Amino acid sequence: MNKFEIKENYKKLLKEKLSLDLTRGQPSKEQLKLSEPLDQILKNKFFFEGEDIRNYGLIKGLNSARKLGGMLLGVNFKNVIANGTSSLNLTFMALQALLFKGLNGSPWIKNKKISFLCPVPGYDRHFSLLESLGIIMINVPLTGEGPDMDIVEKLVAKDKTIKGIICVPKHSNPTGETYSSKVLERLAKLPKKASKDFMIFYDNAYSVHDFKKSKKLGNIFNLCKKFKTSNNIIMFASTSKITFAGAGISFLASSEKVLTNFLKFYDKTRVGSDKINQAKHAKFFKNKKSLEDHMSKHAVLISKKFEIVENYLSKLPPEFGTWTKPTGGYFVSFDSKPGKAKKIYNLCELAGLKLTKVGATFPYNKDPHDQNIRISPSKISNSELKKAMEVFIISVMLAG
Repeated sequence: MNKFEIKENYKKLLKEKLSLDLTRGQPSKEQLKLSEPLDQILKNKFFFEGEDIRNYGLIKGLNSARKLGGMLLGVNFKNVIANGTSSLNLTFMALQALLFKGLNGSPWIKNKKISFLCPVPGYDRHFSLLESLGIIMINVPLTGEGPDMDIVEKLVAKDKTIKGIICVPKHSNPTGETYSSKVLERLAKLPKKASKDFMIFYDNAYSVHDFKKSKKLGNIFNLCKKFKTSNNIIMFASTSKITFAGAGISFLASSEKVLTNFLKFYDKTRVGSDKINQAKHAKFFKNKKSLEDHMSKHAVLISKKFEIVENYLSKLPPEFGTWTKPTGGYFVSFDSKPGKAKKIYNLCELAGLKLTKVGATFPYNKDPHDQNIRISPSKISNSELKKAMEVFIISVMLAG
């Protein structure tokens, strides 16, 4: 299209008064429907694993639920806590415990300055949590196989105010990359180069969310045990994008020492866990095969969304930008020409398409090159997605 055609097409889109939303990676109605059998699966039988699951107790969660968490994280269930519906909430609680109590050393709050390494572009809600606690965030670039470990190792060696790194190791939000075995090994060794109470926050949110053949993620916890750094990692997962987004189970896993110290802090805020919900999930996912079969149904639905996104983006001339081609997860990361992302965002907004705010994928909402845009295609219908991508590519070309 020439400049005149691009402008005319954009004017036509303005007249349609659209209302489309690609802001967040939420499951579609069709995906949520896959888990509806959960609702009546207990058939009013509330004694499970010898427990009256209607009552208080079991802050660590039911063993069967902990085993589900172990399956997602690749650890023994004894290293897992199953509690709450949000792994983000457990992440926040773990940060607070480290700040005010200390899980592997003295409380972080004793330090005048606390910093965290943040691979970018990354998950906006991780950055919001760290910022809300006054933790200084330091950008580290991603390479396509995980964070640039040369930079990471240099930073932790010279700056002992750096107390952690926060990661999404598989189908990373938003780039979709899976960390390589070499990166995992260097991550597992990292605490030996850092401050003694350094902690790896390992949010494996998309561990079973492949929608096409994907690179396998190694087992970092086994590596940490090998290098004697298992007290320096906390792992997180949930069923939020497996069953019901607002009514799943969240998991935290770590060494026995870290879990013991965490529970001394966490049990002040809880008198038990939601064992009814946990029992439902345990019955629904009786074994690894039932989980795999369930996720293959998700893959059929969500893969179509990403095919639509790729089909539209492939129409863009290469000078207008680059984008990721994920094999799982919930996002496509688009990089425009430097300095153009905000303009694209504004053009999309005027045409009735909501996008994640530019800068959200970086700490403090500051994209240093004003070029990264996260596309979240999962929730809206395929027909709406096609229209949304039409708006997006016209806006990209008009901005360029």
